[in-house]
Amino acid sequence: MCGIIGVSNHTEAAKIAFLGLYALQHRGEEAAGIASYDTENIHVVKNLGLVADAFGEPSLQGLKGTVAIGHCRYSTTGSSNIKNIQPFMAMHKGKPIAVAHNGNLTNTEELYKKLEEEGSIFQTTMDSEIFVHLLVRTRNGTMKDWVSKALEQVRGAYSVVFLIGDTIVGVRDPSGFRPLCLGKLEDGYILASESCALDLLKAQFLRELEPGEMIFIKGNQLESHRLPSMGTTRIAQCIFENVYFARPDSNIFNDNVYEVRKRLGSQLAKEHPVKEADFVMAIPDSGNYAALGYATELGLPLEVGMIRNHYIGRTFIQPSQFLRDFRVRVKLNPIRNVLKGKRVVVVEDSIVRGTTSRSRIEVLRNAGAKEIHMRISCPPIKYPCFYGIDFPSQKELIAANKSIAEIAKFIQVDSLEYLSLEGMLGVMKQSGNFCFACFSGDYPVKIPTNQSKYLLEETALKTAGRSEGLGT
Repeated sequence: MCGIIGVSNHTEAAKIAFLGLYALQHRGEEAAGIASYDTENIHVVKNLGLVADAFGEPSLQGLKGTVAIGHCRYSTTGSSNIKNIQPFMAMHKGKPIAVAHNGNLTNTEELYKKLEEEGSIFQTTMDSEIFVHLLVRTRNGTMKDWVSKALEQVRGAYSVVFLIGDTIVGVRDPSGFRPLCLGKLEDGYILASESCALDLLKAQFLRELEPGEMIFIKGNQLESHRLPSMGTTRIAQCIFENVYFARPDSNIFNDNVYEVRKRLGSQLAKEHPVKEADFVMAIPDSGNYAALGYATELGLPLEVGMIRNHYIGRTFIQPSQFLRDFRVRVKLNPIRNVLKGKRVVVVEDSIVRGTTSRSRIEVLRNAGAKEIHMRISCPPIKYPCFYGIDFPSQKELIAANKSIAEIAKFIQVDSLEYLSLEGMLGVMKQSGNFCFACFSGDYPVKIPTNQSKYLLEETALKTAGRSEGLGT
């Protein structure tokens, strides 16, 4: 899960990319980078930290040119390293090639082996670097031809923007796992992970890229092409984008995230009502909109039982359990006068490991809540994700190892219920076009045959020789 942006035909392309990354900050908080091109030289600035900290005014002034791409990083492994910050850049025959990638490739090890045998020397431990090596090896014919030939060799999840000289290229994989949208700003175009970036820039939202679509932008000229057929490819947009990751003011997968989350909450109330309760509350902020739908459906009051410190980032995407635990304690504070002696329905978007939920319920108990009934606006997460979300192994997924009753006991709630898979899919406008493998184990794109090399456990990855091999 990362944020990516591409800007074409704008005199301040890098500054536009910077502002776009600001809006996409929720997709990655570990690092950020921008690459720009001024027809003679490519300029790159990359730093660890939030977008606001990664770039200063002098560095932005140095990012000259009318084309730029940017990236904010969320790594799916435990460590962060400056060499793995994107965009990744290389020179080939005097022309710069840079890439910003959101997703995970599933045939990484196979491609690493092939490319190294052919003489490639890798500078990072990211699967994203593979794109550049494939591009320079297939560079012949039109740009469309060699981009197509390179992407024919990769499998898995990728929404990606390339800067190739003065051309910006945007591509979504044939399954469409990750979002990518197209906008218009003055006489140029913008590619961004989510439409909220276009809103901030006052750019016109044109549409989402289709799964398997390639967009080539040079100046103010735009061409759309399709990736060559890769057999019967199932459209499998990541449903967890709607459940948790995307911003609620974004439109993705032909739907509005805010409205989807409200519908999830409403369906959850139909399936698992708690009628003898004093009020409904959310775990801020990702549970807010499902809680609104739940309370509205049952006619229960919606209260704010916890206040979020907005200067603290998203606990889910921190790279270690220690940091996650610390941020849970700092991030949310209960309103004791609201909670004391009350029967509370707590609506949350998901439970992954269970440790965060347990900590939050403990806080509510200590604040005096009489009863706590937890409702989850998605099904139990039981399977690891190989397409870019940090559901690393079944050992860490509480629902893969405990029954719902056992989870309720572990997190110390009076009752616990999840939305059904059928109920979740039923509220989606495109119910047949989603990936829900983390709930069902039904993987739409072939996962690695040697799965241990892709499970996000430090020991397995070190055995594979690449401690950050899935670091996009």
